[in-house]
Amino acid sequence: MNDIKPSEIILTLKNISFGYNYHLPVIDGITLDIPRGSFIGLLGPSGSGKSTLLKLIVGLYRPWDGIIKFENFSNKKNKKSTIIGYSPQVESIEWDFPVTVREFVSMGLWNRSGFFPWVNKISRIQIDNLLHELGIYDYTDRHIKELAGGEQKRVFLARALIHNPEILVLDEPTSGLDKTNRENFLQILRDLNLKGMTIIMTTHDIDGVAKKLPWIVCLNKNIISQGEPTSTLSDNILYRTYDLK
Repeated sequence: MNDIKPSEIILTLKNISFGYNYHLPVIDGITLDIPRGSFIGLLGPSGSGKSTLLKLIVGLYRPWDGIIKFENFSNKKNKKSTIIGYSPQVESIEWDFPVTVREFVSMGLWNRSGFFPWVNKISRIQIDNLLHELGIYDYTDRHIKELAGGEQKRVFLARALIHNPEILVLDEPTSGLDKTNRENFLQILRDLNLKGMTIIMTTHDIDGVAKKLPWIVCLNKNIISQGEPTSTLSDNILYRTYDLK
């Protein structure tokens, strides 16, 4: 990835710093180029800044310092609302809100508004087709909190994909899944990536996920190392990433 030409870079992070307390930065001096069509895993311990970095990328937070630059999109209109698909951690969601699978996915068409969009015939067909592709069409009219973890993950993915983003940003999308569901979910992501979608995801799972991704960024407040899993996930780098002695 160090040899990627500038014209192939879709997202640039330069000297990004941010924290929730001005005396304690969560991330500090992050510089990273994301090539178009890449599949990148952010690996690090809890509190290392992985989720925070994703929220900066999707615009939920503004960095204290540094630049986040999107470039070379094929769709030049409404970059912030149509280019990025974001799926937060399922565990962070309040499930008491009564919403069906179709209603939840339709929220992805509403540009982050708190109101339900009017789902016209074309949008309804688009949603149904996507649910078919992800293998969850049978759950369309069920309450999302009634679904098992694997199905919930796919529903969140559907909401992130409904506006056909160029960059897919996923926070711990495989956490809590058994081996079979994890492998099935990763295969869905591989297929999307093969079609040209740029994917950035966080994980804490070294053996089950990180070793199976094309490119890994080891993160703990700043970037410890990045590269292919065979070279990046060495004992020395993992000790530094996880502050092990």
